[in-house]
Amino acid sequence: MRVPVSTYRLQINTEFDLFEAARRLPYLHDLGVDWVYLSPLLAAEPGSDHGYDVVAHDRVDASRGGAEGLAALSAEARRLGMGVLVDIVPNHVGVATPVESAWWWDVLRLGRDSAYAPAFDVDWAAGDGRLRVPVVGDDDLGPDGRIAHLAVVDGELRYHDNRFPIAPGTADDGADADTVHGRQHYELVGWRTADDRLNYRRFFAVNTLAGIRVEEPRVFEESHAEIRRWFDEGLVDGLRVDHPDGLRDPKRYLDDLARLTGGAYVLVEKILEPGEELPTSWATAGTTGYDALAHIDRVLTDPAGQEPLDALEAKLRGTPVDWHEMIHGTKRDVADGILQAETRRIVREVLVALDGREADEEALRDAVAELLACFPVYRSYLPEGREHLDAAFASARRHRPDLAATLDLLEPVLADPDAEPAKRFQQTSGMVMAKGVEDCAFYRYSRLTSLNEVGGDPSVFAIPVDEFHEQMARRQAEWPHAMTTQSTHDTKRGEDVRARLTALAEVPDAWASALERLLELAPVPDPVFGSLLWQAVLGAWPAAPDPDLRDRLHGYAEKAMREAGDHTTWTAPDQAYEDAVRAAVDAALDDAGVGTVLTGLLDEVAGAGWSNALAAKLVGLTVPGVPDVYQGSELWEQSLVDPDNRRPVDFDDRIDRLGAIREGASTPLTDTADDPGTAKLRVVRAALTLRRERPDLFASYSPVPATGAAADHVLAFDRGGAVTVATRLPIGLAARGGWGDTALGLPEGRWRDVVSDRVVTAADGRLPLAEVLADLSVALLVREDS
Repeated sequence: MRVPVSTYRLQINTEFDLFEAARRLPYLHDLGVDWVYLSPLLAAEPGSDHGYDVVAHDRVDASRGGAEGLAALSAEARRLGMGVLVDIVPNHVGVATPVESAWWWDVLRLGRDSAYAPAFDVDWAAGDGRLRVPVVGDDDLGPDGRIAHLAVVDGELRYHDNRFPIAPGTADDGADADTVHGRQHYELVGWRTADDRLNYRRFFAVNTLAGIRVEEPRVFEESHAEIRRWFDEGLVDGLRVDHPDGLRDPKRYLDDLARLTGGAYVLVEKILEPGEELPTSWATAGTTGYDALAHIDRVLTDPAGQEPLDALEAKLRGTPVDWHEMIHGTKRDVADGILQAETRRIVREVLVALDGREADEEALRDAVAELLACFPVYRSYLPEGREHLDAAFASARRHRPDLAATLDLLEPVLADPDAEPAKRFQQTSGMVMAKGVEDCAFYRYSRLTSLNEVGGDPSVFAIPVDEFHEQMARRQAEWPHAMTTQSTHDTKRGEDVRARLTALAEVPDAWASALERLLELAPVPDPVFGSLLWQAVLGAWPAAPDPDLRDRLHGYAEKAMREAGDHTTWTAPDQAYEDAVRAAVDAALDDAGVGTVLTGLLDEVAGAGWSNALAAKLVGLTVPGVPDVYQGSELWEQSLVDPDNRRPVDFDDRIDRLGAIREGASTPLTDTADDPGTAKLRVVRAALTLRRERPDLFASYSPVPATGAAADHVLAFDRGGAVTVATRLPIGLAARGGWGDTALGLPEGRWRDVVSDRVVTAADGRLPLAEVLADLSVALLVREDS
């Protein structure tokens, strides 16, 4: 199996297609990248900018470059000695435009008689033999069930711009649309029906992404036909599997994938909760790196900030907050609300499994929803992970003792790995976790939002250096080829936004004072959301004017407050609340008083944010694993949640900057307010190039000790010859007067920092940090004679 040394993620779309990506590969190679890592390529919904809404599995999306584009990119990668990693989507397909999805169209036309009916996870009995399609708007659904704007046109059923097939022999043009509708294998229903009466599995709560059953051999083969061709023709070297938790049997799927690819390098987009382990039985090199991201962010966070920031959160709320109780509530809301249809399907299957034993259906629904709310991780993989199910039952019994008898009835059914309800429950628990935590609670909890990141537990505030070393040593021993990452297309805040916000933990009083003043000058109805909003403004505030900043912040604020869902929602927006939030955003750019407060706060944390950003970047690029650089993040990455983080990247600027560095131009080692990013580009190039050219220097992991008064402010480790040195808690370091006599314990001799190209000397087993970090907050050292 060929394994990458590093990857660089590119978002492939109409504006940046495979041909354009191929044209940029020489830059990536010069940067030190080993493999290019591509977003989904299969044919997707028309106009899709992300590719996760696949509509056809037999071809590369023409708008993304088609087969010719992939061939061109692969050829260029081979010329440069680079590999190709591609993101694939086995869990679901896009059905927003039925005519584009041949499988879905055929099922709508022929129902259970369709050859593709087994491909979709449909509970036909729950729909009286019809597939429910939730597309009808409130204003178009009459009290008598008639649907306005429904018509038969050109042999199709039309509802506004939506096109649907007509079963053979049921209608001619001009036929009564309602009569025709009543004779189909599907039923167009109100969009709100999806919450509790939908009868097909979907991706989370997205009605236009229908789950497919890759556990069926024929479905696997047909949905991987094009992927098989990539490997048969040597076009692709590895895969990233999107959302494996949605699959019926992830282990079996990965085994099938290994057979198809000949045992190629495969990563899984799996989120691990603190203390959770990835099943070692899976045919994968590891996760896509959210676990590493969480550790890196927390080792750079000042633990002394936890108590005052807890107090600030309690003051804003008027009461202390328990994170785990909060997410129990948000998950329960999801299980009772937008995913109630999935909860009810589990119950229907439980009733079948009980085989006539007496059970109250509503009590079962209540108990299943409670178990989903109590589940401590995304999902279990029975018989592995039984302890998570046991924990959920124990928690459910504590929360709801009135459900004890029903829980006793459920337990043997949901614990049986071969039982249909257990399989269904496992596919559903991750959906509830994602919607209740990532897409809701993360926007309600404002204590320190750099910690509100995918794959992280915001209640875990910081970790000590020793624990970080223990985690990385385990990673080296158990998952040396898993991915590490700092930013992805799914992160809630770009890596350098988080780095700046991390600095607030060092100045909690200054933050509390500034926030109080900001909330006075630009009131937000909910001060907790105000805290989250002002942290986003602070983190994204650019060094130079950004003409798009207002629109970007408005977009973030709308998504954040509607995802939070406690004052306004996507489906029932509160105009007054949203207007107040938008006014606060405008005040950030228009109000001189607000600007003064922001400027003062930026003066407190901007320098520390740059230091933290370099530290996080170098650590992320050099810890055990395969480091990924998300597109554009070799310079400052101050984007917010998608779609902000999918904006076009100015590669020409990056090429010019890298060229100047390679040619030895006198580019500054430190960053200025007018030109941030040069130092980060140096760090990325140095680390990636060293890893690619000298993999022998990254074959092990051991902590490097520090002695002296400022020893707590350095994170250092030896990867087997390459030594990473990174500053942590930079505000506290400056307050104590710098490094002083603090030194690293390294063998005597000459050491070269490959970032700055400076040479420093260790004597008597001590390397003074004042010399090592004289230019930057980080260094990557190698012995001069190595």
